[in-house]
Amino acid sequence: MAYLFYRVILLIRGTRAIELIKGLFVLFLVSFLSTQLHLNTINWLLKNTMTMFFVALPVVFQPELRRALEQIGRGRFFGQTIFKLERSVLTRLITDVTEAVMYLSENKIGALIVIEREVGLRDYLETGIALEARLSRELLVSIFYPGNPLHDGAVIIRQDLIQSAGCFLPLSDNPRLHSKFGTRHRAAMGISELSDALVVVVSEETGTISVVLEGRITRHLDEMRLKERLYTNLAKPQEEKNNWFSNFHWRKQK
Repeated sequence: MAYLFYRVILLIRGTRAIELIKGLFVLFLVSFLSTQLHLNTINWLLKNTMTMFFVALPVVFQPELRRALEQIGRGRFFGQTIFKLERSVLTRLITDVTEAVMYLSENKIGALIVIEREVGLRDYLETGIALEARLSRELLVSIFYPGNPLHDGAVIIRQDLIQSAGCFLPLSDNPRLHSKFGTRHRAAMGISELSDALVVVVSEETGTISVVLEGRITRHLDEMRLKERLYTNLAKPQEEKNNWFSNFHWRKQK
């Protein structure tokens, strides 16, 4: 039971649910005090109000409930699963994404790249322009180049294909998210809260490279740290990760 409560706390941490739970706690406390002090009118009002709250709770907590059910469905509530990509696909994906992101960062060109993992992103794919094109550094750079009609939206990658570009993503309403983050970072946080997608963001103002996963953002990444983050979250089980990354790094240096 302690572990179950721990997982629930992790699930709602940093969301609006925390503030809602605080509000419910205050109402229960006031109701208890009104009973003890024999404030019958206030107690009657609070009891009827709380009855309405119990009916409204599934609606109020809909995002959190949906997130919990999705995690249970993909086996993530009691433990983590590992997304698998074939070695050749993974190597090509990391090479193309890293080279494109480094070019975009150096030239301060904003970018939002979403890599689909276990949870399908069909709803968001349909908001953009279907490409189903082979992933390449040149194509990624050209999509986000200023003046391209698709440069303001997100690119969604599935396996080694750019499935769609110019996609609209849900913005995060996390109250703990820093006010300095713009629309790209909030969209990256939003999609990561609703799925297990890995998102790479390039800031248009500073060229800063960030990776967002499961509602957590890692900023100020250089080329090597970006590769490590991609390998860690996209590679096969741990016994193969070190060999894959070593071989990849050796080929790059050679």
